[in-house]
Amino acid sequence: MMAQLRITLAQLNPLVGDLVGNAELMRQAAKTAQLAGAQVIVFPELSLTGYPPEDLLLFPAFIGQCEALLTQLAAETDDDLLWLVGSVGRDAQGRLTNEAIALGQSKILARYAKQALPNYGVFDEQRYFSAGKQASVLEWKGVRLGLLVCEDLWQPEPAFLAKQAGAEVLLSLHASPYEVGKWHQRHTVLTQRFAETQLPIVYVNQVGGQDGLVFDGRSLVFDAQGCRYLPIAQSIQAQVTWSDSGFTCEGTSWLTQAPPSSTDWAAIWSMLTLGLADYVRKNGFKRVLLGLSGGVDSALVLALAVDALGSDSVEAVMMPFTYTSDISQWDAAEQATQLGVRYTQLPVAPTYAAVEATLAERFAGLAADVTEENLQARIRGLLLMALSNKTGALLLTTSNKSESAMGYATLYGDMNGGFAPLKDVPKTWVYALANWRNQQNSVIPQRVIDRPPSAELRPDQTDQDSLPPYETLDAWIEQRMQQGQSIEQLAKAAHLPKDDALLNRSMRLMRLSEYKRRQAAPGIKITARSFDKDWRMPITNGWRG
Repeated sequence: MMAQLRITLAQLNPLVGDLVGNAELMRQAAKTAQLAGAQVIVFPELSLTGYPPEDLLLFPAFIGQCEALLTQLAAETDDDLLWLVGSVGRDAQGRLTNEAIALGQSKILARYAKQALPNYGVFDEQRYFSAGKQASVLEWKGVRLGLLVCEDLWQPEPAFLAKQAGAEVLLSLHASPYEVGKWHQRHTVLTQRFAETQLPIVYVNQVGGQDGLVFDGRSLVFDAQGCRYLPIAQSIQAQVTWSDSGFTCEGTSWLTQAPPSSTDWAAIWSMLTLGLADYVRKNGFKRVLLGLSGGVDSALVLALAVDALGSDSVEAVMMPFTYTSDISQWDAAEQATQLGVRYTQLPVAPTYAAVEATLAERFAGLAADVTEENLQARIRGLLLMALSNKTGALLLTTSNKSESAMGYATLYGDMNGGFAPLKDVPKTWVYALANWRNQQNSVIPQRVIDRPPSAELRPDQTDQDSLPPYETLDAWIEQRMQQGQSIEQLAKAAHLPKDDALLNRSMRLMRLSEYKRRQAAPGIKITARSFDKDWRMPITNGWRG
């Protein structure tokens, strides 16, 4: 008789540190799976703790509560459904391990310690965990299941060891954050592992936002028929049946066509709204507010916020000053009305005049410069933070990645706030996303997208007064951050002399602005390298290459 196994892929959205809440999420998922006739349910990596738990792992009480809850969950299992959960454990030397743990028959049946511990980009697992060295294969309902955790699949040896130990199916727990192009990397890796082992793979990934990371889900199965995967950004449970002929996927949620290899604006939008919504929800906020300037960045953040949270949860504040154009005020009011958000105008001039009078004696004899421009931005930041404090709404900052790279934002001014949805979105992508969103239905006045970008802090100001064209700048930033190119290499690629003034000035600004970025609000990572955990440059830095 051909062996069969009915498996539930539980693509959950846990909350880091909420051990009791995450355990309850798994209980409810297991009940649903059992009603659907499942014999195995697979949860994401560190599903009990949430991922990444970071320095919570350094608290013995946290580890103790994990183990107590794990024992409690194990006692609730039966002979019919095997739970494969992610939690922490300890090796023979007492060192912490990242584990896939099989629960069934009212006990812990098997524990597998992750062998490949990533220590690059946003991953810091070698800070906390000791690597396992052995395969773990568990027989359930006549099928031998090989256990893996996330990075294990990106290396050939763990899957090979599982096959050597007799595995017939690989069950792999994941907490793999989203970044543009990541799905295609995963597909390439899974294709390699299947070719090497000829073992079918069940891959279950976390979904949801956690601080600056956002997890796309897209859990999948991979066998001789290829890849079938679940929709992006959805908390979902899906059923598959494995037999000797491969996986049979149930329901209509499964996808087989690969996502676009070009930049997938729909996926990026989905990730930005998910990351924003979860940051707000998981941190206990009910509302957000932002400064709406009439420019494209704040217009895009407003559209994201409404899509993520609904118009009733969003407030937009226009803060005009002497240099704010009528067009900016008209466009901001039009967008706020169109999206149905609360809209307020708070003029900057009275506060600016008071500050100017206070500083008049100290500034006597000194020429006006960027200080006066920064005062405008800092007054706006003051007003917005006051509203945030008084109403309990989370203030969203609106700077993008290109501006952050150049320091083209005012510390304690427009950088004020608790979350930065565009933190990892280059300016060229801001325009692309705005146009893509308007193609779905118009939410941003077209004139906002078409006008030359300007901070409107002095007469006739545009961004390109002090920055290269954004197409050029964004290419330099990507090559510098993601490819590690030197100034000489950047110049050569752009067919410029090594001492090109604009290139060298831009790279100087990028270096000098590190102190600002250290004080910036967290934001959503969507590229291979963001200005966050995977960019750790010294502020005090003498290298000029």
